[in-house]
Amino acid sequence: MANATCELVWLKQLLQELKFCEVSLRKLVCDNQATLHFAYNPVFHERIKHIEINCHFIREKLDECVIVIEFVNCNNQLANVFTKSLKGSRVEYICNKFGAYDIYAPV
Repeated sequence: MANATCELVWLKQLLQELKFCEVSLRKLVCDNQATLHFAYNPVFHERIKHIEINCHFIREKLDECVIVIEFVNCNNQLANVFTKSLKGSRVEYICNKFGAYDIYAPV
């Protein structure tokens, strides 16, 4: 999430410098409820000391209203097509969401 937040901040600054469009709040979706809890909860637990800097960075961007974080069910997580082994129907569903299509499919 911290890497994605860095990318969103960079894209926001780039679009503002190019005066491309009005940059609004960016939505970041996550399928891990524990991560969302740590991002919104200012109290740190001993278990997450190694990711404390990332949590502070994400929380700072949440407070600045640069990003908003939402939960997405694992079945609807579009990134799963890149990271998990999925069955054909699931791959088709996610590719349709991306707007991708099979160029070799019969017309």
